[in-house]
Amino acid sequence: MDYRVILIENNRLMLERLSSVIKGAAGFELAARYQQPGDALGQGAVFKPNLILLDIDDRANLQFIPSFTQTFPAAALLCISSHWNANDSSHVVRAGAKGYLIKPFTAEELGEAVDTFGKSGMAVSSDVMAFFSPKGKSGKTTLIANLALSLARKSGESVAIIDADLQFGDMAVFFNLAPQSTIVEAVRDVKFLSPITLNAYFQEVNDNLRVLCGTKKPDYAELVDIKPFNDMVRMAQSLFRYILIDLPAGFNPISVAASEIAKTTYLVAMVSGGFELQHMQRALDVFRAWPDCEQRVKTIFTRVEPCNADMQEKLGLVLGYPVAAVIPNEYLLVSAAANNGRMAMDNDPNNPLAINIARLADSIIGQRRGKVR
Repeated sequence: MDYRVILIENNRLMLERLSSVIKGAAGFELAARYQQPGDALGQGAVFKPNLILLDIDDRANLQFIPSFTQTFPAAALLCISSHWNANDSSHVVRAGAKGYLIKPFTAEELGEAVDTFGKSGMAVSSDVMAFFSPKGKSGKTTLIANLALSLARKSGESVAIIDADLQFGDMAVFFNLAPQSTIVEAVRDVKFLSPITLNAYFQEVNDNLRVLCGTKKPDYAELVDIKPFNDMVRMAQSLFRYILIDLPAGFNPISVAASEIAKTTYLVAMVSGGFELQHMQRALDVFRAWPDCEQRVKTIFTRVEPCNADMQEKLGLVLGYPVAAVIPNEYLLVSAAANNGRMAMDNDPNNPLAINIARLADSIIGQRRGKVR
């Protein structure tokens, strides 16, 4: 698709610079350019644009967003700014813009912005889910990988995994990825990024699923600071409808920060000997400091046999807290799938593990759609 672009940029030097980029971009034609949004609204219809780039460094221009969407209903509106601001991002999308692009941009970044935001638009809201285990070997990473795949397929929306198990994350192994960039680089660079440029740090699994891989060496964990990590997650919320964060076992600054950002924190434990219930109870005691703990914190047990509603209720009674989901013991299936570079959901979608994970995905999608309505 070719784009006829109207560019509105108050700064004359920037106007010239961006005009040159648009003229040199394959598939883009600079139909008109203006310094004032009022002039574009009054004169731009004759050019029949299908893409409008509106400068919002001048805060007064924010008020014109609804007018542009009404005057040019067939055109995608992208706001352009010299820096990223999460609050502005939410505001412009709610006002009717499709997305947010940092200037000066390259022809490649303009193309990526149109591809990313042109159809569905930037995410107005994003469900962030943090997955925490009181102790290791809980089956958490297996659950996240297969759940993300199920969410992407069932919802048809954009899903991301952030591997924040900084020392021993192995999400790249699960998906057979060889990342050039990891969470270390994304957090390091976030102050220079926009959603479009951040997207390149995520590795593509399929059209709707991407992964931000964990550190390449355990000692790189100390390079991930809390504030830029938080900023990176908030920026990722503009790209993805669902974000699943894989956290290290036990409480540490990253797991606490991610849980505070998340809409839902899932506590995951494997049933194998009885101590797991005590560990889950102790973890819940920490989260009960939140006044909305019961709404935000959910529990999941893996390797549950028999894996049925009665056992789920029984575990909840012993725990003294509702259990959101139970996952059966399918170690051989998971191992066979992993050895073939596949997900358990792919090997046999009708096996008990896939069915229970699909049921959890349906619940998450249903909650979101109910909230959106």
